[in-house]
Amino acid sequence: MLRREEFNALEAQLLAPYAMHSAASRGRVHAEEEHPFRLAFQRDRDRIIHSTAFRRLEYKTQVFVNHEGDYYRTRLTHTMEAAQITRTIAKSLRLNSDLAETVALAHDLGHTPYGHAGERVLNELMAPYGGFEHNAQSLRIVDELEERYPSFRGLNLTWEVREGMVKHSPPYDKPLAANFALGQAPCLEAQLVDHTDEIAYNSHDIDDGLKSGLLTFEQLESVTIWRGAYGATRDQHPHANQRIWRYQAIRRIIDLLVTDLSVTLEERLAQHKIRTVDDVRGYCQPLAGFSAAVDAQRLELKAFLMDNLYRHYKVMRMAEKARRVMTELFQAYMSEPRQLPPQVLDRQRLGEPLPRVIADYIAGMTDRFALEEHRKLFDPFEKG
Repeated sequence: MLRREEFNALEAQLLAPYAMHSAASRGRVHAEEEHPFRLAFQRDRDRIIHSTAFRRLEYKTQVFVNHEGDYYRTRLTHTMEAAQITRTIAKSLRLNSDLAETVALAHDLGHTPYGHAGERVLNELMAPYGGFEHNAQSLRIVDELEERYPSFRGLNLTWEVREGMVKHSPPYDKPLAANFALGQAPCLEAQLVDHTDEIAYNSHDIDDGLKSGLLTFEQLESVTIWRGAYGATRDQHPHANQRIWRYQAIRRIIDLLVTDLSVTLEERLAQHKIRTVDDVRGYCQPLAGFSAAVDAQRLELKAFLMDNLYRHYKVMRMAEKARRVMTELFQAYMSEPRQLPPQVLDRQRLGEPLPRVIADYIAGMTDRFALEEHRKLFDPFEKG
């Protein structure tokens, strides 16, 4: 069996000098004995996967609410796809794939039920009390809300993973980054996640949009990146069916974006003479990104999905239902806190402000649990 020291030595051999090495981690808030054969970021990954918040992602909306169909992406499957893409790119660039994958697995832990629609509603409801933002909530979950250890709250993750959760997307001087080298760029492993997240959701939202019938092949012909990928697929496999063409076209899009992101990052590292992690941090701007030509295609696709999928009237209807459900839940708990479960209300007695306790509770709900709670509170024939 290889020991932790031997794994550290392998990292020193295999990782690029500008990669974040596990042995160089700034450590954890609460001191813990190192594991005999797992490295620090591997332990963080395992803690995230075994967390309650991670499991709940299975029943949280990506675009389509969970009960609309068994085959649409959920927040959990999106996270898994983003993590897989992140790990692939990190390994190809000799970055720390354990750290990169861990940040990707953790990046959506703080999402509310009903996707970004739910986040917008909760932010509006919490505006007088400090607002709500899913990256801040993700950090709050791993630092405070998960309870698994006798001597501290949270998961006690490493500094680098927590920084990546906060700063995987710019700007790097936002207030939430105050405890994480404010203004400095995060390591490259975290920077990747901002882009792999988008690669994952752009590609799988095309797939789910077509499967649902909210998008059509004819509409997508107006999008350059799709037209090129779909046309090349049909030319190469003229006798395949449309389902195969769809899958292979999406596969081509992912490959194009992943390859361009990897090549462009390598070019920028050479151009700016980035040789160490300190060079990455001191650059203070994102190094990870796409080439100008591919970025233009990415932006065109993103605008298309916004206009034709995310603002589709059926999606908007669900967003408005989410608004009503979450608003009424929040107002009901604020007007009479004793409707909250005792273990939730206990947090107020320990000094947490009531609005934040309620926001934590609602944000942690799955789509279907939120609907069930709403029925219990507002349907006179539903048992409480």
